[in-house]
Amino acid sequence: MKPSNDNWIYGVNPVLEALKAGGRIKSIRISSGRHKTVPEIMQASEKAGIPVTIETEDFFNKTFPKGHQGVAARISQKGYVELDELLKIPSERNEPAFFLILDCIEDPQNLGAILRTAETAGVHGVIIQSHRAAGFSPAVYKSSAGAVEYLPVAQVSNIKHAIDLLKKTGVWIYGADMQAKETLWDADIRGPAAIVMGSEGSGLRKTVREHCDYLLRIPLKGRVSSLNVSVAAALIVFEALRQRTR
Repeated sequence: MKPSNDNWIYGVNPVLEALKAGGRIKSIRISSGRHKTVPEIMQASEKAGIPVTIETEDFFNKTFPKGHQGVAARISQKGYVELDELLKIPSERNEPAFFLILDCIEDPQNLGAILRTAETAGVHGVIIQSHRAAGFSPAVYKSSAGAVEYLPVAQVSNIKHAIDLLKKTGVWIYGADMQAKETLWDADIRGPAAIVMGSEGSGLRKTVREHCDYLLRIPLKGRVSSLNVSVAAALIVFEALRQRTR
């Protein structure tokens, strides 16, 4: 019987990171042509007592999208954290708040890439909307390269209400907007901050833009007038990290 992709992750890095994080993998399947080339997964699964089944390449091609790399794991679904819990993380780490808010990012690959960037840059947590937006899925796990396992994500019904709550805790809100007067290089993002990225097609919604304390644009010199949202998020997040670690 074909397994439901809703409860599976696939790809070498996502499965390996899930193994390292521990606790959520129920079983692993590896293609007959790959089991000797992924010793870390074989060793970690044996140590954790997780059953491994060898499957044909045809099974993987029929069950999972391209990019499965002949490795998949059945998992218990990762849960979202409550927004209140997310807001406690900066003080627990004794660091100024550093959050990322995603306003209706719909493409799973973009969401996964942004989560990967956020985790590697030390973002304390990501806030996404529960409707008109991508959520946790196998494609998100794959494109995040396992970052989903380590990064707290809160899912809220209303981004604007979440922004208001962050403001009450002293967090400044920086919205990415191509029409902004101030550039990224001129902004001071060293204090408690949340960076808001808009959707792939239309950017920040008007009502969300109006809730931002500052609007920032990335200076562009070429003929193409915009960047992919995951690339734009990476530039802004790592500029914030550069300023914080100077």
